[in-house]
Amino acid sequence: MATIVRMPSVAAGASQAVIAKWLVKPGDTIKVGELFAELETEKAVVEYNSEVEGTIGRLVIPEGGTGEIGTPIAVLISAGETDADINATLGGDGTAAPAAPAAPSGKAPAAAPAPAAAAPAVAPSSQPVQSTGERLFASPVARKMARERGVDLTGVAGSGPGGRIVRRDVEGLATGAHSTVHPTEEAPASSAPATTVAGNTEIPLTGMRKAIARRLTESKSTVPHFYVKTECKVDALLALREQINGFSPVRISVNDLVVKAVAAAFVDVPEANVTWGGNVLIKHGSVDIAVAVSTEGGLVTPVVRNVTAKSITAVSEEIKSLVARANEKRLRQEELEGGSFSISNLGMYGALEFSAILNPPQSGILAVGAALDQPVVVDGQLAVAKVMRCTLSADHRAVDGALAARWLVAFTKRIENPVSLLL
Repeated sequence: MATIVRMPSVAAGASQAVIAKWLVKPGDTIKVGELFAELETEKAVVEYNSEVEGTIGRLVIPEGGTGEIGTPIAVLISAGETDADINATLGGDGTAAPAAPAAPSGKAPAAAPAPAAAAPAVAPSSQPVQSTGERLFASPVARKMARERGVDLTGVAGSGPGGRIVRRDVEGLATGAHSTVHPTEEAPASSAPATTVAGNTEIPLTGMRKAIARRLTESKSTVPHFYVKTECKVDALLALREQINGFSPVRISVNDLVVKAVAAAFVDVPEANVTWGGNVLIKHGSVDIAVAVSTEGGLVTPVVRNVTAKSITAVSEEIKSLVARANEKRLRQEELEGGSFSISNLGMYGALEFSAILNPPQSGILAVGAALDQPVVVDGQLAVAKVMRCTLSADHRAVDGALAARWLVAFTKRIENPVSLLL
């Protein structure tokens, strides 16, 4: 019997994923554990290994296509099974229409036959989703969203497999993205097309940008932030970096040294290495630090594990690898999860100082500014030094003000005595 392969849950909280690349084609034999596809989540491209075995009968969602978690993405067949068996299996599933099989080179694919039965209808609300007697070819999620918004989907051209109406099509209705939509007579005002000012351009949100907006809004709305600032004299740090780079095959950056100083401060004040766990505080046994990386699609924060156990060159090499793969969207999901603390460095862009928003469930993030010449008092005498301003944003549920101040003092001491970072 034909077997349906469904879109797996590849990231916590994700409701859908994109087929970035198929690693199989119809006719291939696949075994359990073999690479099946590359799936793109909001922040990374994840390799998906097959959990079943068989022969690829059909790839339901094309490369670049989006699928809800749990919906069919492919069908495996056994010896002797045909397209009719695939159509019957997909039709009986009730959540996806069968897509046309891959056509031989030079031939157009045949139109996909209709499923054996439409998905069971759900009792409509006071404002119907469909105003005619025609069969509505839409996913359950799209139907639900349309009912909630009081939108008539009749005539909407779906962007899903086989022309199926999916979530993004309904989301596009509010901005007038689909000209064939006919709102119901009593549709709420929010369903009206948005007015576009002449000269403005609407840029569609990427999945990553939506995730950033959602997570940071939740963080700022639900986590009690407070802020503590310090000024670090970094002349000795810059001199040490120059000495290291004179001998090291790996070029060390200021940010690499900052990462080591953050980790060292947690060694000095281990009680600060905690996160809020609802009913408990979670004390972490290792220092895992997330480093903010700006990519074309948005900000990602891959995690460097067990920083205190690694040399400065090892930390530098790992960060370079994470940054390169972040820009290529090749980070693994596990590299984006965990950690109790983040570092966001805008000093390289010339920013003097700023305050960063926490990345839950992490309890702290250090915003690092530029190192600039500034008047300082040394032994009662006025002098000029390179000074770097840093702002700690902390979760007051997990870290009290006094503890945050102790940690920041320890960080400042490590930065101003950089030889300690090499011990």
